[in-house]
Amino acid sequence: MKEFYMGIRITGTGLYHPAESISNEELVESLNAYVEYYNAENAEKIAAGELPERLGSSAEFIEKASGIKSRYVIEKSGVLDPQRLRPRLQERTDDELSIQAEWGVLAAKQAMENAKVTAEDIDVVILACSNMQRPYPAVAVEIQSALGIQGYAYDMNVACSAATFGLKQAYDAIQSGARRVLLVNVEITSGHTDYRSRDCHFIFGDVATASIIEQTDTKTGFEILNIHLFTQFSNNIRNNFGFLNRSEDATRDDKQFRQDGRKVFKDVCPLVAKIITAQLEKNQVNPQDIKRFWLHQANLNMNQLIAKLVLGKEAEAERTPIILDEFANTSSAGVIIALHRTGEEVSEGEFGVICSFGAGYSVGSLLVQKRVA
Repeated sequence: MKEFYMGIRITGTGLYHPAESISNEELVESLNAYVEYYNAENAEKIAAGELPERLGSSAEFIEKASGIKSRYVIEKSGVLDPQRLRPRLQERTDDELSIQAEWGVLAAKQAMENAKVTAEDIDVVILACSNMQRPYPAVAVEIQSALGIQGYAYDMNVACSAATFGLKQAYDAIQSGARRVLLVNVEITSGHTDYRSRDCHFIFGDVATASIIEQTDTKTGFEILNIHLFTQFSNNIRNNFGFLNRSEDATRDDKQFRQDGRKVFKDVCPLVAKIITAQLEKNQVNPQDIKRFWLHQANLNMNQLIAKLVLGKEAEAERTPIILDEFANTSSAGVIIALHRTGEEVSEGEFGVICSFGAGYSVGSLLVQKRVA
């Protein structure tokens, strides 16, 4: 067995996704049916300039704009119903495990099995994602209870960057004495997606991931060499849903995810490339020596451009693993899915970058190195 400095490593990951998937073609058929109905119902106001005409879409447009071909959802029929356009869910009692906790437990059990750890080995549980099912009690504490883990747990939200920011919290907890941390990312994005919007309806998918982080020199995993976090305020990605909405007599409009995609692309791509480049330079790692760039799975074109800016050339497809074609944008979970699916392709001593970015703006980037026990 090889001997290494006892570093902090990601030693196991887990993935859960619901059974139902929606293709671009199905989603477009639903949107176009809604658009036809809406425009007919509001024809007079549209003609008078009081309301904008809603626009339909095509499967070809979605794939060209994003690289997305399908997405998993918690409940398909409600999302595709032109008169509903949101999942149909049965409310659970307080004594039942919440949906978000249930998914988190499923992903966590797989990560724990892959890392060969039990509930007794874990001291901290963090749920890091873009939306919590409720404000309190923390869903992370519910996951902790369901798994029989002692110690403490909490929720945190840094939108699409929540996984990398969560990895930083896990790293810090271990440096402060925790033995192992379970990081969970449960993204039920169909609950805050506006399926009436041509610009937004195709973007997201539902999924849960989990990671085990621990200090070890006897387990295979990805050793965390450096972490860089960055935030800068922007309204270009926003979700205004919150507890004060009911006091404002709010409507459904403008209370779900929305973004100015063109501005996000223009702002974020060079920002992320600059952060990764500086991180590699600081740690004296040549960009050409990065085996895999596990980037936030929002948009194929964004990831290709970021990799090109960092490498100074077009990146080979396998160098920037893409899972968004199957999963769509799964917010914080996307980078973990990519790592989970392709981590075994990296050999002993090779480097990787785990980088997520999103609302805030926020960017979290980890330089990691594969260690094989």
